[in-house]
Amino acid sequence: MDNKNFLLPETVQKEDVVVATYYIELPPETDIVQKAVSLAVGQTIGTWVPIPGITEEIRDKYMGKVVNIFDVPPMELDGSCPDKMGYLIQIAYPTVNFGSDFPLMITSLLGNDASTSAQVKLMDIQFSEAFLKRFQGPRFGIEGVQKLFGVKERPLLLNMIKPCTGLTPEEGAGIFYQSALGGVDLIKDDELFGNPVYSRPEERVKAYKEAAAKAAEITGKTVKYFVNITGGISELKESIEKVEAAGADGLMVNFSVLGYSALKYIAANTRLPILGHSAGAGMFCEGSLSGMATPLAVGKLARIAGADIVMLNTPYGGYPLRRQKYLQILQQLTLPLGEIRPTMPSIGGGVHPGIVKRYIREAGRNIVLAAGGSIQGHPMGTAAGARAMQQAIDIAVQDTDFCKAAEAYPELQASLAKWGYVE
Repeated sequence: MDNKNFLLPETVQKEDVVVATYYIELPPETDIVQKAVSLAVGQTIGTWVPIPGITEEIRDKYMGKVVNIFDVPPMELDGSCPDKMGYLIQIAYPTVNFGSDFPLMITSLLGNDASTSAQVKLMDIQFSEAFLKRFQGPRFGIEGVQKLFGVKERPLLLNMIKPCTGLTPEEGAGIFYQSALGGVDLIKDDELFGNPVYSRPEERVKAYKEAAAKAAEITGKTVKYFVNITGGISELKESIEKVEAAGADGLMVNFSVLGYSALKYIAANTRLPILGHSAGAGMFCEGSLSGMATPLAVGKLARIAGADIVMLNTPYGGYPLRRQKYLQILQQLTLPLGEIRPTMPSIGGGVHPGIVKRYIREAGRNIVLAAGGSIQGHPMGTAAGARAMQQAIDIAVQDTDFCKAAEAYPELQASLAKWGYVE
């Protein structure tokens, strides 16, 4: 075996490379070392057959190198192998192959597997410090978002306009007004609602801002609006300009379908904070032998691309996401990552007052709680639903007896009676 196909982890730290970790399952008789080498070469300089023209200089500068191979579970001796063996393979890829953007990087790490005959799942990418410096990341980050809202000691409360589609700007503004009366911090469009002919984003901004101002006359609090500009690449620049001119407080983008490079472009071309939505990420993440891991797809890559807030699923709202993956997404968004600012997690799906304390206990206070049906579907009305959520947040951050404190609030009591309390 040629040693030029391999690197030790200690050597990788000195190189300008990204290290991809893959999971693969193979029959026990497969030569996993050769399979890993084939993947490293095929994703960089080669193909499935030997070809002329590959010089030693090309191999040194541009070829992927195998860093580690781990069998799962660990097996040191022959004789008792199962029908399938699982492996974690780590490969170092020179960043010179794909520059400082996402399309070629993801293609290099995951896009050529048909040629290399490898069904793999991309579990993580370890970025070098030099590579991370090529990315701006979030413009605001957690600290900037909290400063924008003037809120630091508690989670932010978000409501999304429901029904998801079918509302004119005027109809949506009526729902916005009721939510704003209840005291939410920000309101966003549903991810299904972008740029239909009956409700252009810039028209919604104007109508919703008027509703926000009207509610503020009563509450003294101006609710902010994040407008969904998810659309075709050719529309993005014009959409940003139109909604900024109309007075939008923030942008919402579904990066799972629009792409990380488009998110990076938007972050570089707006002065507004960006809420990145992960709707549709399941089609990239749910396969056990294909795609990429959820913490990478929804967490790390969205953060590096520039999302200030990221909407993510949880194990508690009906979607069967494993709790481990949920916690890892939170970590990928918030733990130190070079000079990239932390992204604020926005927790959605099945959020109601009775589960607020659990979310704060697990995810901390530097989060957004995104409540939809528990606000619009409150038995006392939308404004009461928003008040119930805010009451739950206020009690939860005090770390007191939640159910006993809730007895003082009729709106919160009504929510607990309908949706229950989760310890």
